[in-house]
Amino acid sequence: MRPPRFEMPFFGDEKSIELIEMLLVCTSAPYSRLQFEAGHLTATGLVLHPAGHAVAMVLHGRLNRWLLPGGHIEVEDTDILAAAAREVLEETGLAVHSPTIIGADVHGIPPKLKNGVQLEPYHLHHDVLVGFRTDQTDLVISPESKDLKWVHPLDFDAFAVPQNVRRGYARMLALDSQ
Repeated sequence: MRPPRFEMPFFGDEKSIELIEMLLVCTSAPYSRLQFEAGHLTATGLVLHPAGHAVAMVLHGRLNRWLLPGGHIEVEDTDILAAAAREVLEETGLAVHSPTIIGADVHGIPPKLKNGVQLEPYHLHHDVLVGFRTDQTDLVISPESKDLKWVHPLDFDAFAVPQNVRRGYARMLALDSQ
């Protein structure tokens, strides 16, 4: 798999980009969801509504938080852009185009438990944020999620949208104005 390339200035994401670059250089399986100690690379899609006034968000089933669609890298993914596009399609039903890396965020994932048994330990997701456009407006919820909707920036506080996503949204709008 081709490693992600961070080509534009990503003010506010510098530490996450540094950690992702170190993960790629210093670990044996940065794309494997089974590499827990240093964490692993993940792909997230920020999908801009066709009118440009909202982003697609999912209410995550396990974490019970509103998040952008995204997830783990699969063997068949050719690169991080393809992984993010696949995750968006799986979680929202949206076909996307015009992928651009617009940010990065390294964050902790709580242990995964089932019937009191730990299936996964606490670990880090080294997340690459990919911006997309779509021509569709109808969202299709996946079994992984509790809800799904287009979220307007004026509602970002109510949905607890993190700063890295807000910066990514602003970068998408800036790209549109060029």
